[in-house]
Amino acid sequence: MTKPILVVGAGPAGLAATHALAAVGQPTILVEKEGTLGGAPILSGYARLVPSDEWAKDAIGKMVRRSVQSPLVDVRQDTRVKKFSGQPGNFTATLSSGNTVEVGSAVLCTGFTHFDSINKPEWGFGTFEDVVTTTQVEQMISSGKGVRCPSDGRTPSRVAILLCVGSRDRQIGREWCSKICCTVSSNIAMEIREELPNCHVYIYYMDIRTFGLYETKYYWRSQEEFKVKYIKARIAEVTSDGERLIVKGEDTLVKRPITIPFDMVVHAIGMDPNVDNKHLAEIFGITLEPHGFIGSRDNYANIAQTSRAGVFVAGAATGPETIDDSIAQATAAAMAALAQSHTSSASAAG
Repeated sequence: MTKPILVVGAGPAGLAATHALAAVGQPTILVEKEGTLGGAPILSGYARLVPSDEWAKDAIGKMVRRSVQSPLVDVRQDTRVKKFSGQPGNFTATLSSGNTVEVGSAVLCTGFTHFDSINKPEWGFGTFEDVVTTTQVEQMISSGKGVRCPSDGRTPSRVAILLCVGSRDRQIGREWCSKICCTVSSNIAMEIREELPNCHVYIYYMDIRTFGLYETKYYWRSQEEFKVKYIKARIAEVTSDGERLIVKGEDTLVKRPITIPFDMVVHAIGMDPNVDNKHLAEIFGITLEPHGFIGSRDNYANIAQTSRAGVFVAGAATGPETIDDSIAQATAAAMAALAQSHTSSASAAG
């Protein structure tokens, strides 16, 4: 009988990993630093998810209940891993609760941190109340109160969504594409237009990356059915004339300057490495990739394996990722962790 497998992080990836292991009869210990399970979709109040269109509270809520109700899943909330030692098949994890647990392997599903728009001050966040983030708009929608200008509660008649805030920006040290922002922004634009049909929504972009099958469902549908307007531009700054926000920059298709008024400006914020990654790397004895996400080995031969044998990783902990792909990766990582535990246990017994 193998020891339990440690799963760290109870977002979509961690919940998927515990379910995959429980489905084959493998006990797990699920450690979550927050007092709430569900990760970013629940903690940040996401609205409808891409591409399922399910409300986050329903879709992720089902995953949470599935794990919590399983007799094979030992859930530890408000808990962190403080120490991790040993070898594959025989690890010891010391938890912040003061407990120590013996586990056969570990799967890190520790996710990401949303980019803080304060680090892009020229685009108005933190200066003007009506400059908000995509996460804040999601919260407005999921709350049922609707999209409103925070400064005075009025319904916006013109909304600008600025893409790549905290992504593909060498000046602020974010060279990576955050993968999902274009699609999420197209989805949010449609939700705004659905709620407020008289509101004009503009998306300002460097490039549109609604990858794979998302192109039809989000990019083209948002334009053809919801009349969202896309403008290829370089934004210089967001200011105010005292009444409205002013977006200034260059329309890069026609090579002319733009100065356009809006009631609300939305930052499509990217995905940063988890702020805890350096600490996690020290605890688990693993390496990070150059941008600060958790590094993984050659997936063709060592699926989901970190630099340390017996420690696996999945989802946005490895870099910007969709929820659907995070779930798939976590399932694969769980099976790899299980195989490692069985192999190590068999070797020790032999």
